[in-house]
Amino acid sequence: MRVQRVVTSGTFSLDGDTFDVDNNVWLLGDDEEVLIVDAAHDAPAIHQAVAGREVTAIVCTHAHDDHIDAAVELAELTGAPILLHPADHELWAATYPDRKPDGELTDGQIISVAGIELQVIHNPGHTWGSCSLHVPFLDTVFTGDTLFHGGPGATGRSYSDRPTIEASIRNRLLTLPGNTVVRTGHGEDTTVAAERPNVPTP
Repeated sequence: MRVQRVVTSGTFSLDGDTFDVDNNVWLLGDDEEVLIVDAAHDAPAIHQAVAGREVTAIVCTHAHDDHIDAAVELAELTGAPILLHPADHELWAATYPDRKPDGELTDGQIISVAGIELQVIHNPGHTWGSCSLHVPFLDTVFTGDTLFHGGPGATGRSYSDRPTIEASIRNRLLTLPGNTVVRTGHGEDTTVAAERPNVPTP
């Protein structure tokens, strides 16, 4: 069982602004099968990293375009279903008006790959449907853009709210063991313990 990071580059657009971004795409699996977290920008590069393994799912932590813009092409290449929390369907439709996700993420849902369980944590705030994936076996949580090295993800644009993201992180992520590695949607890893001082208390 291993975690692989593939960094892809592209743009993020929302509310009339566009920015250049580098994204972390995460592959979790073994030599036989793999799950993809956030199919960003470059489907061929991600598909190359899959290296012929069966892709069990393409999980979207949220539906900002920079996290999903390779999802449909990658699904076509691999036959894997795309999973997204329903609260982000409106954002998804801004990128893919004619193609819905294949399945929904729900809080507490268990997803399995290569015999390992991932638990879905609904973390609204960065977007209303933002989710993290906790993998206790690996002491790891994939947080998308909810929690970064340095604290909470960005708010202030459409579909986001600062008090909501802070409460979501305090109540759902900072309660995880302190040594849990936080694998983020952009930038470097961190740990739950390292981020506890960076999240304001009410």
